[in-house]
Amino acid sequence: MINPTAWPQLWLPPGTMGWVLPHIADVSLLQIIGMLAIGLVIGSFVNVLIHRLPQMILRADETAPAVFNLGTPRSHCPHCLHTLSWYELIPVLSFCSSWGRCRHCNQAIAFRYPLVEILTAALFGLSVLKFGFGYSALLAGFLCAVLLALAWIDAETFLLPDVLTQALLWVGLIGSAMSLTPTPLMHSLSGAVLGYALLWLVSWGFERVAGKEGMGQGDLKLLAGLGAWVGVWSLLPLLLLASVSGLIFGVIQKMRGQLGHNGHFAFGPFLAFSGFACFFLGISMGA
Repeated sequence: MINPTAWPQLWLPPGTMGWVLPHIADVSLLQIIGMLAIGLVIGSFVNVLIHRLPQMILRADETAPAVFNLGTPRSHCPHCLHTLSWYELIPVLSFCSSWGRCRHCNQAIAFRYPLVEILTAALFGLSVLKFGFGYSALLAGFLCAVLLALAWIDAETFLLPDVLTQALLWVGLIGSAMSLTPTPLMHSLSGAVLGYALLWLVSWGFERVAGKEGMGQGDLKLLAGLGAWVGVWSLLPLLLLASVSGLIFGVIQKMRGQLGHNGHFAFGPFLAFSGFACFFLGISMGA
């Protein structure tokens, strides 16, 4: 049984639970710039995932679907369908140089594209400051990119693609086995199993009581993937943080009349944010 005094206390000063960036003095400016550049490129690919994966899932049931995947057709303007040249695909710079509009039809480009690229670059920069320049930082950047894609897709479409949740799970387990993440392998394995089982029990219980599905399978798989990264001792704080933040969001949306007739909202973004917080801040119930 865990001693309650060993539980993390959120009011402790910075540095107590890993709030500091321990490798900030060990990385050079060139390494930071390099990770930021990698983050911008990965962010551009995250935009492709956000835009195309939901369409690929929805088109999978069509009898004669056109060829549509992450690489085909080539990137194009969604308004005039003009295929974009390489210089129109440079992260952030292409958006700024065209003043946020297509060079061919002058239609506005969604601000989501540069925002996702900048966010991903910032998260990669945070990863190198937290873990130092190396494979651990790249893995942490991978975690951030996948969580950002999953959160955005779920918020827009209520979908959590298996290809992303499974990648999150397996890369987390492999990274733990190779000691490239702070989570020991046994904690990672048990976190993945217990993460899925906990939400499955919650979903099963809600369905028995309310007579309707309360949580999608994607949320279960996402928590299993997060469990592989944060470990079994961080699952309860992760779920608590996600539940409280989701509840606050639901109440606010309900008061504003924007919750919808069925009362559902995407829970994936709150799981993703909480998993990110637990991984980077080291929030855990144990030592």
